Amino acid sequence: MGTVLSTSATGRWLERFEAMPPLAWLGLQAVALWPHWRWAAGRLADGSDDPLGLAAVAVLLGWVVWQAHGLRGNPRPGWWIAAGALTLLATVSQAVAPPLAGAGLAALALACGWRAIAPSGQATLPLAGLAVLSLPVISSLQFYAGFPLRLVTAQCSTWLLQLAGRAAERSGTAMRVDGQLVIVDAPCSGVQMVWMAYFCACTMALLGGLRERSFMRRLPAVGALVLCGNVLRNTVLVALESRGPLAEAWHQGIGLAVLAMVCTAVTVLMREVDDAAPQ
Repeated sequence: MGTVLSTSATGRWLERFEAMPPLAWLGLQAVALWPHWRWAAGRLADGSDDPLGLAAVAVLLGWVVWQAHGLRGNPRPGWWIAAGALTLLATVSQAVAPPLAGAGLAALALACGWRAIAPSGQATLPLAGLAVLSLPVISSLQFYAGFPLRLVTAQCSTWLLQLAGRAAERSGTAMRVDGQLVIVDAPCSGVQMVWMAYFCACTMALLGGLRERSFMRRLPAVGALVLCGNVLRNTVLVALESRGPLAEAWHQGIGLAVLAMVCTAVTVLMREVDDAAPQ
């Protein structure tokens, strides 16, 4: 059967659109959401937030390049509709919602757009998680979750020190250990450790092809690892600080060592192959 060629202008335009490569559609969607990316870039440029999200952006871009050869020519209708709806919501949110909320919708819209053209057998939640983590969220997490995390960390550290035979008590986010006052300040909240742990979780789940259900089942364990790691770091630092001033190098060294242990544990947790999704 011969190929039917449209002679009308509308038909020719539709043919051109249908002939566009999948990544071109994704690129157009990203351009449509550019106000949100401009806001995120501005947050990084003026120092309002940590640039950790750039690591998630790098992983996502690398994943797109790696999977580009197997993209679908015909997008999945359900995901394509979801991408369009979220793109519309993200656009409207600029007038009615905080910028971070709109950027979150934009990131999820782009994740749905990718899922519409992605090869079969890929998990969606790790990809969506990386999309959200690519945004400047550290300052907001510190603002909303920093104090509760510091409170929990201080209380757990107090219990551990008491079990070790130290005279320890908590007052707010401060601790008194052997008569020495030690304050659990914002850097000790563990917010950056939370980001790093879930970044590792999403990255390893995406690369390892974990099923959605398995990924969700392991997320609470990631949170538990972060809490244990942060309590351990804080307990060691408080115990040392109670004996006298501690050099900044000790703070950094102990923090990096515990962070490495937590991220390693998360990586092992997410690399279980029994629940890997079929490729």
